Amino acid sequence: MSSVQPPEADASLGELFSDLTTDMSALLRDELSLAKVELKEEITKVGRAGGMFGGAALAGYMTIVLLSFAAAWGLAEVMAVGWAFLIVAVIWAIAAALLYLRGRDQLQKVHPKPELTIDTLKEDVRWAKKQKP
Repeated sequence: MSSVQPPEADASLGELFSDLTTDMSALLRDELSLAKVELKEEITKVGRAGGMFGGAALAGYMTIVLLSFAAAWGLAEVMAVGWAFLIVAVIWAIAAALLYLRGRDQLQKVHPKPELTIDTLKEDVRWAKKQKP
């Protein structure tokens, strides 16, 4: 960040405007750097979570497949094999539809924007407006 020097008493309007422009440019560069850091941190967190969800999904998938076969073969002891597998498939279709709807609702709540940077930029604009001669 650049060091801000107080304006000299005999500085011209052009010099003051030049200093203000330089300071605002430096401030905007700093704010953009902050936004990049914030977004990089969030993306890293999402990447880690995604990897863990991927591993969990694979283990869960294998569990579901094996339990589904066990349930279908268990039902096949009291009814025709085709009907037993159809019942298990319908149960999974209902579960898939419910999970899809919940996931869609959760995705609509995601707002990937750098909140801190936006707040500080608004603050900077308010400050700059107060500095007008």
